[in-house]
Amino acid sequence: MASALARAKRTCRLSAAATMAIRRAFASVSVGSDIVSAAPNVALQKARTWDEGVSSNFSTTPVKEIFQGKKVVIFGLPGAYTGVCSAQHVPSYKNNIEKFKAKGIDSVICVSVNDPYVLNGWAEKLQAKEAIEFYGDFDGSFHKRLELDLDLSAALLGHRSQRWSAYVDDGKIKVFNVEKVPSEFKVSGGEVILGQI
Repeated sequence: MASALARAKRTCRLSAAATMAIRRAFASVSVGSDIVSAAPNVALQKARTWDEGVSSNFSTTPVKEIFQGKKVVIFGLPGAYTGVCSAQHVPSYKNNIEKFKAKGIDSVICVSVNDPYVLNGWAEKLQAKEAIEFYGDFDGSFHKRLELDLDLSAALLGHRSQRWSAYVDDGKIKVFNVEKVPSEFKVSGGEVILGQI
C-alpha cells in the first residue's frame, strides 16, 4: 500500500512538471513578440507607500507607457520577501545596474504578483529602489496575459509568477528567459541577460 501511494505521488509530480513544460512551450510571448500587444489594456502599479497611493488616487501605469520607445530589462519573480528572490534575483540586477546603463538600458524593472505597498517595503529593505523600478501586478493580469502565471498554492503563495527575464526594445522582446521551476536561478539573473544584450 505504501509503495502504491509513493508511485501515485511521483506520477502526480511528473504530471505537474509535464503540464508546466507543455504550457511554457505555448506561452503567448517569445523572442520577437510585442509585449504591449500581448498585454493590451493592462496596467501595473509602481511601488509606493500607502500615502503615495492615496495622493496619486491609486494610479496605475499602462504597460505601453513602460515599454514604448525605451530599452527595458524586466524580470519577474514569484514574490517579495521570498528566499531566492531576496537573496539572489534582485541583487543580481542591483549589483550590475551600472553595466546595464553602459549598455544603453533605460530602466531595469522588477515585477511581481504583489501589491505596490509590499513591493515598496521590500525594495527599501533590499536597498534596491534607487537602482530598480518595482511594479506590482496585484491581480496577476500581466502574467496571465503573457502566460507566465503559476499556481504556487502548495507553497502557500497562491497564484504567482514564474521566474523569468526579458530584454525589451520599444516593446519588442529581444531576449526571453524562463526558469524550468521557480526555485531555480539559472537563466533569469542579471549576469546572464547582460551577456545576451
